[in-house]
Amino acid sequence: MIRESFRYRTTITTILADERDFFKPAKEAMINARMEIESEISVNPLFLTSLVPVESYSKSIHVKRMISAAERAGTGPMAAVAGTIAWAGVSAMKESGASAGIIDNGGDIAFFSDREIRVGLYAGNSTLSRRTAFVLPPKEEIYGVCTSSATVGPSISFGIADSVTVFSRDVSLADAWATMLCNNITSPLAEYPMPETKDMGIDGVFATYAEENAGWGSIPSLKAAIVDENLITSG
Repeated sequence: MIRESFRYRTTITTILADERDFFKPAKEAMINARMEIESEISVNPLFLTSLVPVESYSKSIHVKRMISAAERAGTGPMAAVAGTIAWAGVSAMKESGASAGIIDNGGDIAFFSDREIRVGLYAGNSTLSRRTAFVLPPKEEIYGVCTSSATVGPSISFGIADSVTVFSRDVSLADAWATMLCNNITSPLAEYPMPETKDMGIDGVFATYAEENAGWGSIPSLKAAIVDENLITSG
């Protein structure tokens, strides 16, 4: 697959497809999604700053997805922004006829693919970091693999986990739950209560902390891999 980095304001992404023709609709869709989100913020400032769910009367599908994800995960809507924007871009690629499309928005990934793909784990001080990958089977419909970390990246986290990765068909929800769970893990994983993933509306969760790792629900297989840090999406 061909890859291209794309940045629009604070949105920093990597787009992958078989043909460059699919990059343009992905970029346009992500810009449009971000503009609709910014429009909502201009009339509803709490949408940007709240750490808990807020109300909105927006007709934007992207704003609605963020509001819904926040309500189900108990976060502010911006906890779902990266996954939502990635979802918008991948949707445009699929609608344009791509057989596979992947967008990594700072660790929050939306994709569909006619072949197996591998997603490398980059997780701070975890012993699995940079040496492990999730192996995801072909998926005709868009799917989300979203990761939050207390030790990697600029996002604020109140927890200690090196990574929390959430798998779901709802990319916005995967993003919001990754944020919430990463905030909530404040003790070793052995002491953390197992979440009921079916009740959460997601397929599975995989978390790492130092030498510990734990999985709940249905998660992809893990394989040994060499993760090229040069391919990691970052600003």
